[in-house]
Amino acid sequence: MRKTLLLIVAALALPALAETTRFWRQASFADFEKGTARGVSLRSDGEIVLAPRYRDLADPNLEFVWAVAEDKQGNLYVGGGTPAKVVRVAPSGETKVVFEAKELEVHALAVDPKSGTLYLATSPDGNVYALTPGGEARLLFEPKTKYLWDLVRAADGTLYLATGDKGEVYRITPDGKGELFLSSGETHARSLALDTQGNLYVGTEPNGLVLRLSPKGEAFVLYEMPRKEVTALRFDSSGNLYAAAIGQKTKALPLPPSVPSSVPTQPPPQQPGATVVVTATAGVAPTPRLPFLVGGGTDVYRIAPDGYPERVWTSATELAYALSFDLQGRVLIGTGNEGKLLAVDSPTLFTEVVKTPGQQITALLRSSTGRIYVGTANPGKLAAIGPELEAEGTFESDVFDANLFSQWGRISWQSRSNPAAGSVQLFTRSGNTSDPQKNWSPWSEAYADSQGTLIASPPARFIQWKAVLKPADSRTPSLSAVSVAYLRRNVAPVVETVIVQAPGIGIRSLPAVGKESEPAQLELPPTGGRQGTLPQPPPQAGQRIEPPPQGVTDPATRSVIWSASDDNDDALVYSVYYRGENETRWNLMKDNLKDKYYTWEAATLPDGAYVLKVVASDAPSNPADRARTGENLSDRFEVDNTPPHIEALAATARSRSVEVSFVARDTYSPLKKAEYSLDAGEWKMIFPTEGTTDAREQRFSFTLSALEPGEHTVVVRVYDQFANPGLAKTTFTVK
Repeated sequence: MRKTLLLIVAALALPALAETTRFWRQASFADFEKGTARGVSLRSDGEIVLAPRYRDLADPNLEFVWAVAEDKQGNLYVGGGTPAKVVRVAPSGETKVVFEAKELEVHALAVDPKSGTLYLATSPDGNVYALTPGGEARLLFEPKTKYLWDLVRAADGTLYLATGDKGEVYRITPDGKGELFLSSGETHARSLALDTQGNLYVGTEPNGLVLRLSPKGEAFVLYEMPRKEVTALRFDSSGNLYAAAIGQKTKALPLPPSVPSSVPTQPPPQQPGATVVVTATAGVAPTPRLPFLVGGGTDVYRIAPDGYPERVWTSATELAYALSFDLQGRVLIGTGNEGKLLAVDSPTLFTEVVKTPGQQITALLRSSTGRIYVGTANPGKLAAIGPELEAEGTFESDVFDANLFSQWGRISWQSRSNPAAGSVQLFTRSGNTSDPQKNWSPWSEAYADSQGTLIASPPARFIQWKAVLKPADSRTPSLSAVSVAYLRRNVAPVVETVIVQAPGIGIRSLPAVGKESEPAQLELPPTGGRQGTLPQPPPQAGQRIEPPPQGVTDPATRSVIWSASDDNDDALVYSVYYRGENETRWNLMKDNLKDKYYTWEAATLPDGAYVLKVVASDAPSNPADRARTGENLSDRFEVDNTPPHIEALAATARSRSVEVSFVARDTYSPLKKAEYSLDAGEWKMIFPTEGTTDAREQRFSFTLSALEPGEHTVVVRVYDQFANPGLAKTTFTVK
C-alpha cells in the first residue's frame, strides 16, 4: 500500500504537459499499409519501392480463374468458372473461348510443350480432356470422383491428377489410360509437383501432408504442415520445394478402422501400375468447399533437397492459393482475401508487390522472360507483372487527424537507397473533413528537400501526404519515413459539471495518516466527459495521473467536485468562486487548485442560498498571451449552520405521569425530526402536534407514563434539514 501511494505521489509531481509542436511520423509497414499504393511495393521492413510493371491483359468473363498455362507460341490459356471454360489469350491480346463444359469450373491445366496439346480437368464430378492446338477437344479420362484439383505432366507425357473427396491421385498415360496411383487416406489430394528425377509430390487435406512418391510408387511423408490444406507446391531452380498450407487443424472423430495402417513399398501384384495407400494422421476434420471459405491463416515452408523444412512466411489472416518465383529467385505468394501478391526475401522480410482488383490471387505462372502472369478470383481477371519496373509510382498516405485545428510545420522524409535528386517528391493537402475528396485543398506543389520544407497546405484539422517515385538515373528511388510537424490551436478548457455535495461530506485524494474517518458516498460527475469530446492521441510521457477522490464524513465541512477536460491535453488549475442568491458579485473562495474538488469549513458561509463557479485555466502549459479559461456554475445550494432553538420546554406532573411540551424554531430551514431521552436512556422519536415535521416552527407535546417517584431529567433534541441539532433539557420530580 505504501509503495502504491508513493507511485501516485510521484506521478503527481511529473511536469505539466503543454501544447507544443508535435510530429506525425510514418516509418513502418503497418503505417504504410493504411495508405494507397499505385505502382509501388511495400516492404515489411518499412520501405516503399517502385513495383514491377502491372497491366491488365484480359477479362475472360469468369468469376474465378483457377489455372493459367502457356504454349510455345506464347498463347495463354485461362481456366476457371462459372461455368467451366478455357479462354485463349493470344500475344496480341485477342481472346477466344476454346473450351466449355457443363461442370462448374476448370480447375487445372497442363500443356504438352512439343505438340501444344492442352490438358484440362473440370470439377466437380468432372473429367480430364485433351484440347489440340486446332481447338478439337476429346475426353481423355473419367476418374469418377467428386473434385479434380490439380494436374501435372511429366517429361514422358504421363499426367498425374489430384482428386477429392477420397484423396486419390491418378496416373494417366498419353493415350488416356488411367490408373489409381495413390490412395492417401486423406479427404483431398489437393496439389501436385514433379522434381527433375520424376518424383511426384502431393499436398493433402485435412492433415496437411506433403508426400513424395517415386516413379515406382514408393511413398514417404516428407513433412506434415502445421495447417490443414496444402494449396500449392512449387520447386525453385535449386531443388527446394515450397509448400503453402492454409487453415487451422480442428479435432474430429478418429479415422475408420478400414483405413490401412501401413504404407506398402511395392504395389499389390493384382493391380496394374503402382498404387500406394498412405495412412492419414487421425483427428483432423476436412475443409468444406470452397477454399475461399477457409480461415485460419497460412504457412509457407521451404523443404530442402535433404528434407529439412524451414518456415519462410506466415500470416494469421492471409490465405495462400498459388506460388511462383521471380527473376531474383524470390518465392511469390498469391493470397486472399485482399488480392495481394507477396515476394519473400527472407524468413524475416517480405514485400507486398501489388494489390490486385480481385479478392484472391488463385493462379501464378512465370514465363521464360520473367514476366509473371496472375489469375484472380472475384472477379476473374488475367494480368501481367514485370519484369521491368513501373516508370512512375505514387503512394497516398492515410488521412491524419490532428483532432484540433492545426498549423502545419515542415515535412521531411528519409530513404535508404540514396536516390537521385528529384526522384522522390512529396505533396500535401489538408481539409476539415475526414474524407479528402470533400472540399479539401488541392495538392500542393512538390516538396523536393528531404531535410524539411515548410508545408504550403492551409491550416486545418486533417492532412494527407502523397509521394511520387520516378527514377532520374539508374538508381531506384525508395522512401522509408515521412514526418509532418504540426502545432494544434490552443482551445479553452471545458468545465463540464459542477456538483456541490451534501452537507457534512469532505473530500480528499489520499487517506490522512493516523486519522480514521467514516467513508461517505460522493455524487460524482458522469464518466466519459462531455458529449462531442474529441478523441485524444495516446498518453504522452509526463501525463498527470489523477487518483480518484474519496468521500469522508465530516460535519464541519462542505465540498464541491467537478469534471473538466482540455482537448490540448494541457495541465489545468482551478479557481472556485461563490455568490449569494440575488447577488451580482463573485467572491473568490480558493484559487490555484490542481485537484478537481475542494472542501471548505461549513461555517465560512452564512446561512443562505448560493451558487458556485469553477474556472479552469490552462496557464501552466501556455504562455500568458495564449492561455485560455473555461467555467461552469453549480446548481443552487443552501447553507444552514444554525441549529434549531427550543423554547418553552416544560414538564407538568400528573399523578405518576408527566406531560412534556416545547416549541422548536429554526431561522432558515424547516425542521426534520425530533426525539427525546429520559434519564439518559435511548432516544425516542416524537412528532409535532400537527403531525408532519416540515415547518420552521412547530409545537411538540408528549406524555411520560408509569414513572418511578423521584427526580427525572428529560432531554429533547430537534434537527433541521441540514442535520444541525438543537438540544434542551428540563428536570422534574414525581411524587
